[in-house]
Amino acid sequence: MFTATLIAAQGLGAGDISSACDRLRDAGCAPGASGWIDTGVAADILFGMAPDAARAALEGAFPATDIVVQSSAARTRTLLVADMDSTMITVECIDELADYAGIKAEVAAVTEAAMRGELDFGAALDARVALLKGLDEGVIARCLAERVTIMPGAKPLVRTMRARGGHAVLVSGGFTRFAEPVAAEIGFDRAVANRLEIIDGKLTGTVARPIVGSDTKVETLLATIAQLGIDDSASLAVGDGANDLAMIRRAGLGVAYRAKPIVAEAAGVRIDHNDLTALLYVQGIARSQWVDA
Repeated sequence: MFTATLIAAQGLGAGDISSACDRLRDAGCAPGASGWIDTGVAADILFGMAPDAARAALEGAFPATDIVVQSSAARTRTLLVADMDSTMITVECIDELADYAGIKAEVAAVTEAAMRGELDFGAALDARVALLKGLDEGVIARCLAERVTIMPGAKPLVRTMRARGGHAVLVSGGFTRFAEPVAAEIGFDRAVANRLEIIDGKLTGTVARPIVGSDTKVETLLATIAQLGIDDSASLAVGDGANDLAMIRRAGLGVAYRAKPIVAEAAGVRIDHNDLTALLYVQGIARSQWVDA
């Protein structure tokens, strides 16, 4: 048995659910029972076969609505592994640091290309950090205070999952000086990120080795699954860039969140219209059960 979850940024009606059932029937998916998770916002439809056909039949059929198709048997997730920049926060920290140095456009262009998978992540990181050589260390705290905003829905997502016995890890190709306070504010168990090298209060233009990139992200996912003694299917990974793709593919549920095309095309789940609380609806958790900030 499978579940199709419809999550609407602008509202759903009973007619939409009926139409979705018709679409599943026409696609040969054998739809069954349906019901609201939260009335007018999120609903589930059970169906018996052809999940790929179900996804194709429903995606794009309803305005500003995310469609998630998954097995009904493995819906609850007990591990969340999440990217930070443009996923758990609204900015790319290295681009914002570069703005203080007057070179944001140059650095942001490289960031965008790396996140699209057009450049090697490690080499691109080294090149961008080298441009920050000599920047005063105090700019990091200023950037954190002035530029870093938590993504809507991040706190309820992480805090609700942890309140239900889950574990959450923030794993970032960004920097510990941002990832650690962000993780603490949102409610993650821990953070893994790159360390900027600083001497005499100035950035040296280098990053400590080994670089936290795609390999580290998937290794963190697998090591935490083993540490917790859970099945792979109980894991959820979410990110937006090419360096998140390996962990998204490997997780029990891999989610592309407002992602670059290479990630959106490969992920089993895409969230394009809603905030991160959509990942609670994906697990069948109604708003009344969320743990808010």
